[in-house]
Amino acid sequence: MYKTLILLIILVISSQVKIIGQQKKSTYIKAGFLYDSKNNKLIKNKLIQIQGKKIISIGEFESLPSNNPVIDLTEYTVLPGLIDAHTHVLFSQDANEDFAKHSVHSLTMESDALRVLRGAKRAKSYLYEGITSIKDLGNSGLYLDVALRDAINEGTIDGPHIFASGPILSAQGGQIYGVLPEHQNIIDLEYRTIKSVEDAKNAVNEHVNQNVDLIKICADNIPNKTFLTVDEMKSIVKTAHSYNLTVTAHCVTNQSALNAIEAGVDGIEHGFNLANSTLTKMAEKQIFLVPTENSKWYMNQYSKLAGYDESELDWISGYITNMEQRLNKSIKEGVLIVAGSDNYTDIKTTRGKSSKDMFTYYFEAGMKPLNILQSSTYISAVQLKKENEIGYIHPQANADIIAVKGDIVNDFISTLNNIMFVMKDGNIYINRTN
Repeated sequence: MYKTLILLIILVISSQVKIIGQQKKSTYIKAGFLYDSKNNKLIKNKLIQIQGKKIISIGEFESLPSNNPVIDLTEYTVLPGLIDAHTHVLFSQDANEDFAKHSVHSLTMESDALRVLRGAKRAKSYLYEGITSIKDLGNSGLYLDVALRDAINEGTIDGPHIFASGPILSAQGGQIYGVLPEHQNIIDLEYRTIKSVEDAKNAVNEHVNQNVDLIKICADNIPNKTFLTVDEMKSIVKTAHSYNLTVTAHCVTNQSALNAIEAGVDGIEHGFNLANSTLTKMAEKQIFLVPTENSKWYMNQYSKLAGYDESELDWISGYITNMEQRLNKSIKEGVLIVAGSDNYTDIKTTRGKSSKDMFTYYFEAGMKPLNILQSSTYISAVQLKKENEIGYIHPQANADIIAVKGDIVNDFISTLNNIMFVMKDGNIYINRTN
């Protein structure tokens, strides 16, 4: 009996030692160049230690222990997984379609199941472009974005980390225009219509109970004429902040942005018509701006698919010039820029590839390569209050790591499109280095 007990104790101890040894087994990445997104600089020859889903340490090549798996990325630039901070992964329309008509058709003639399955395919495409996180901002039915996020998190399907807003909080009509009074209930399938200051509080509470990651509001509803009042937005912001949720505001007009700023929002989406004085206020209050613009190539591609004649494309150059000026004024004023695409139109490529067009726009507009990278990694993560988890390669962050081939500073776009390696949560999705 005594010998049997001793034998059992030995077996238990040895099995525990074996388990501990397995738990401590690490994978190492040797990075030729490592992008330090917090400090916005490139560092040579760093060793990244990974266990499971997490980064454990950043060290020197010489600290590499023997008999551990090594991924050799010494010929590449290693970056945190990129973040697209303005997506609508559960919505898509053709360039020649009317937004309102397509929305009504989608809500009344397509099942939620079909919508989620299509969204899952789009979501997966981000990973293969090195985008390991997205901020998804509505136009996603009744919390279908939350369901898709949860399916990815539990491993049912592959996709990026999704930070989901749930239905957009808006004034009467949302962004779906032209709907007859007797059919306004259709809009409630896509937007949460705010009816009063107290209802604004209720709407946030509903979203909290559905486990959203942030709150998205429409400060204006163009082309609908309605808009949220300052008091309604204040109620939204106060309630959301009490739950430690951020609030970001869709704004087309300068006045709606001023109203949202007065209400205390954390970020402005789009901001196409922001005045210099508004940008100054945003910089003072550390309110993020997510400029959602596209490159010259994208605009031309969109116009062709929309059916424009070549003689009708003169407006593109003027539009792009205005947006470039707006971006550069924002940077000059010290506004924190967060990279977001808002690309929900089908331009005959994957959603992930379409999303990456935003990098070409920022570059064409004059942003410096490392600043663009910081806007799509660390600053974006700060906006989400997730800088300890994503957007920055450091101990205890998620093992979301990509590698690109080329000169990231002097050949930015080509290099960023030359994805060689993608890891999310310690799982490898692309490895073209072998």
